[in-house]
Amino acid sequence: MERVALITGGSRGIGAGIARALAKDGFSVAITGRRPEEQVNPFLSELCSIQPDAIYIEADVSLIEARSRVLENIKKRYGRLDVLVNNAGIAPRVRADLLEETEESYDEVMGTNLKGPFFLTQQAAQWMIHQCDSETHRAIINVSSVSATFASINRGTYCLSKAGVAMATKLWAVRLAEYGIGVYEIRPGIVATDMTKTVQGKYDSLIESGLLLEKRWGTPEDVGRAVSVLTRGDLAYSTGAVLMLDGGLTVERF
Repeated sequence: MERVALITGGSRGIGAGIARALAKDGFSVAITGRRPEEQVNPFLSELCSIQPDAIYIEADVSLIEARSRVLENIKKRYGRLDVLVNNAGIAPRVRADLLEETEESYDEVMGTNLKGPFFLTQQAAQWMIHQCDSETHRAIINVSSVSATFASINRGTYCLSKAGVAMATKLWAVRLAEYGIGVYEIRPGIVATDMTKTVQGKYDSLIESGLLLEKRWGTPEDVGRAVSVLTRGDLAYSTGAVLMLDGGLTVERF
C-alpha cells in the first residue's frame, strides 16, 4: 500500500529537501505553504516528476480552519496519512532585543512555530490512530532548531518556540507510544535556506574560524536524508529521539 506524507512548509528550504527525499522513497507527498500555488508550481512539477501523486495545499498552519482544510484535502485525495512532518516555521520579521520585543511578533512566531504544529499533530494523530491499517510504520517528526537550547536575545520568540517544539515532541512521544506512532525531533544547526541568506557572511566567517566540527553549511538534503531514516522505521526503538544535524555545533569543547 502506498504511504502518504504531509510536510508543512514543504515548498522550499528544509521542507523542500524533505519532500524530495520522501518522494524518492515512494511516498505520496502533500506539501503546504503560505505562497500562492502558481509560485510553487515549478517545485511541484519537480516533485511530480519523482512521484506523480504529489500535491500542494496553500495554508497557514497557525489557523485552525487551514489545518482542518489540509487534512480534509488529504483524506479526499489519498484516504490515509502515515507521516506528518511539522516543518513550517518563521523567524521574527524584525530581529529585536528582548527589551523591545512586541506581543504582535511573539503571537505571529509562536502561532506558526508552536501552536500550529501542536494542534496539527493533535488532529493528525487522532486520524492516524483510527486508520484501519496499522501495520505500516507511522511517524510524526518535528523540525526544531539548535535555538531550542541556544539563547539568542535578538530573536527570543524564535528560541522560545523551538524550545516548546522540543517539549511537544516528548509529550507526543509519550502520548502516542501505545498506538505505535513514533514521534521524533530533528534539530538542525546552520542550514543554507532563504531564512539564513541574510546572515550568510556572518556564518561563513564563523564556520571558517572553527565554529563547527564539520566546516560547511548544512543543506536541506541533509535533513531530508534524516527524515527518510525515521519514516522508513530504520531507527527502531527510538521514539522521542532528538537527531542533531548541526555539524558538531553543540558538541562541548574546551
